[in-house]
Amino acid sequence: MSIKRDVEFLYEISAFRHLDRIWKQFLNADVANNAEHSFRVAWIALTISKYENKGNHEKILKMAMLHDLPESRCGDVHYLSRQYVLRKEVEAMTHMCASTVHEKELNDLMKEYEDRKSIESRIVKDADNLDVELDLNEQAAKGHSLGKIWTKDRKKQVYPKLFTKSGKKLWDEIAKTNPHDWHLNSPHNRFRMGDWSKK
Repeated sequence: MSIKRDVEFLYEISAFRHLDRIWKQFLNADVANNAEHSFRVAWIALTISKYENKGNHEKILKMAMLHDLPESRCGDVHYLSRQYVLRKEVEAMTHMCASTVHEKELNDLMKEYEDRKSIESRIVKDADNLDVELDLNEQAAKGHSLGKIWTKDRKKQVYPKLFTKSGKKLWDEIAKTNPHDWHLNSPHNRFRMGDWSKK
């Protein structure tokens, strides 16, 4: 363990925000980068955990932050490229955090996440899948038709693999909710309580 390695690790974490998610190739749109994806996964996972009333929140947050971190070294793959490449995510994670203060904990959490046996790992995996649904819904709202096509296929392939009841409920609600409802329907926007509201 060395402080120099910890600083190098922090720089690599910082560079994670420059890594695009590979399915940008198909959507050719402003999809979230890996760091943005992980940030929202953390919030989705916390939301599922609250609904389920299960899981250790500290562990869930750490797992959500690291779930795609090996992609810093081995890259992301989409449903087509996955047929042609072999990624070494465990090896990448091991090398990334080697000799850092986080080494044992992150390797243990990564293994736990990949095993999908703990409630925390299942919640984070559900959150990972739900973030894609949010992103696809956002792209559909911008007029990208591929989001709608993928949503149908994902409903058949991914939805049945969700681990939590709350994950399935959130999935269904995501499909029904306009990505702009949060501000358009706010009782505190200019239309409803500001100078544009009808008195």
